[in-house]
Amino acid sequence: MRIIFCDNIIDKKVDPDFEEEYRTATEQRFPISLLSFEELNNANISRAISRIKEADNLEKAIYRGWMIQPDKYKSLFEHLLKKNIKLVNTPEEYETCHYLPSSYQYIDGLTPLTNWMVVDETIDFERIFELTDVFQNEAIIVKDFVKSLKHNWKEACFIPNASDRDLVRKVVSRFIELQGTQLNKGLVFRKFEDLEFLTTHSKSKMPLTKEYRLFFLYGKLIQVFNYWDEGDYDNTKPDLDKFKEVGKSIQSNFFTMDIAQKKDGSWIIMELGDGQVSGLPDNANKNIFYKTLAEYTL
Repeated sequence: MRIIFCDNIIDKKVDPDFEEEYRTATEQRFPISLLSFEELNNANISRAISRIKEADNLEKAIYRGWMIQPDKYKSLFEHLLKKNIKLVNTPEEYETCHYLPSSYQYIDGLTPLTNWMVVDETIDFERIFELTDVFQNEAIIVKDFVKSLKHNWKEACFIPNASDRDLVRKVVSRFIELQGTQLNKGLVFRKFEDLEFLTTHSKSKMPLTKEYRLFFLYGKLIQVFNYWDEGDYDNTKPDLDKFKEVGKSIQSNFFTMDIAQKKDGSWIIMELGDGQVSGLPDNANKNIFYKTLAEYTL
């Protein structure tokens, strides 16, 4: 299994944010390649992968880098395949866990009530109000198909009362403004669940809750990490059996599942993510992560 990292635009070495992963993967004797995320993001796919040599035989690979839009991931997948290199997830599998609306069918009932809409150039607030009215006077959060602006918690993420249309308009407008051209496909509205408090983020001041990031490979849970690097988890350990069962049904070979504890002590799924673009928390033991990957892939 080859690991493909993003390079640094300045010196063409590995991107500094992935340097520790790069070093650890090398120590675990994974074959390593680098691609240019900038060229990939600009749709210059040939230039993006120009330093990746063609494999003699069909070889599997995992991309570890920044998030890629599904259409660009499709292009990357197809062009690498011409070099006899097959990414661990097909374009369809990538989108399944990259877009929350695509994965919702697998986690419905174990995740907060969610609805969504595709957004074009015109923002249809009447349609938005139809979606937010479903929650009545409950608190909700707004995000796009991929991520929220949780570090802009009060101004562009959290809506304490979904029936307050003036506030809905204000928060949604600010979210769209801040996302700009980075808005991923549409808007998602989710019921805000009362989660077990962990601490307050030292910079954004947003409330942090007890959450874990679970990595799955080929349907098996391979690693569990504290989601946040701040706060005392107090040795909290969730029962993972039901999440392991859900993981078997997800149409993806490599993905993450973020889970959180509610105030009543129960655990829910917050969202799924493609494992190739899901970050490792700073607290994560990279050596154990890549050693585990090696056990399942080499």
